[in-house]
Amino acid sequence: MKKIALLATAATVAALSAAPSFAQQVNAYCSTNQSWCEMAASEFSKATGIKVVQTHLGTGEALARLKAESANPKTDIWWGGTGDPFLAAAEEKLLDAYRPPNMKDLYDWSVRQYDASNGMVGGFYTSFIGIGWNEDRLVKSKLPAPKCWADLADPKYKGHIEMANPGSSGGAYTIVAGLIQLMGEDKAFDYMKKMHKNITQYTKSSQAQAKNVARGEATIGISFLFGFDEERQAGFKEVRAIAPCEGTGYEIGGIALVKGGRNGDNAKRYYDWLMSPVGQGIGAKANSLQNPANKSFKQDPKIPTMDGVKLINYDFKKYGASAERKRILERWEKEVNSLPR
Repeated sequence: MKKIALLATAATVAALSAAPSFAQQVNAYCSTNQSWCEMAASEFSKATGIKVVQTHLGTGEALARLKAESANPKTDIWWGGTGDPFLAAAEEKLLDAYRPPNMKDLYDWSVRQYDASNGMVGGFYTSFIGIGWNEDRLVKSKLPAPKCWADLADPKYKGHIEMANPGSSGGAYTIVAGLIQLMGEDKAFDYMKKMHKNITQYTKSSQAQAKNVARGEATIGISFLFGFDEERQAGFKEVRAIAPCEGTGYEIGGIALVKGGRNGDNAKRYYDWLMSPVGQGIGAKANSLQNPANKSFKQDPKIPTMDGVKLINYDFKKYGASAERKRILERWEKEVNSLPR
């Protein structure tokens, strides 16, 4: 009986040792697709026993929170979502410098983000802006598929186009900043005024467009192309997408430690794990199809290729600067969003 009791006790101890205790914690803001955010937090917790208390926010919202909480930070790490707001946060000294131990495994475009931010912001993934549409809705409306930016300003698309608000969405800010770099600022604003007349709504997040197009709630959406591909692969076969013929902007998703975070060591462990092949591979498993930063593993074939896409020479340092971002958003609000539709 004594031997049985000892064996039972040993088994209990082993079971408790194997299960995550959650004695430790890390607080995070995540701004990429919610499916990736949730799966990453769950898998990291299983692997380490560290509890992840994570809030899903658009990058514009997350930046606003970091500013508001700077005297008493509520989070330790911010990851995912377009990188311009991350660079603005770095400029405002809201982040801590940190480079993961596997820098040699990262693509050059990821490493350049560290160099542009004094080591505060890493490049987590990349993806480009595209135009997506619902083929069924286009056919019913007797409209041709858009192929270029110029098409979206045509009055025949009035009431059919949706994009996010660049004030709350880093993805939408990438669209605006990309158009400025593609066309020149004044011409870009003239163009956006014309396109504004065709917009049905400016959503809070750029993650809404692909879902709304897939579900027939919008005919055309402007957002990152991978989102439309995700919906198509999820079974919404009426979804189509293309990179605009004139050229397009792109994002480098960010990752950073928050200055003054209370769980610094655990935040570094989460950061390192997210930049590892295991953490980077979670994206495709969660059907979030951005191109990962880590080049040491074979990426999922579902991820859209960037071959043949005309990418503009996006100036992340200039358009990620706080003052420039603020100026552009104020001009957009005054000259575009204030107009009737």
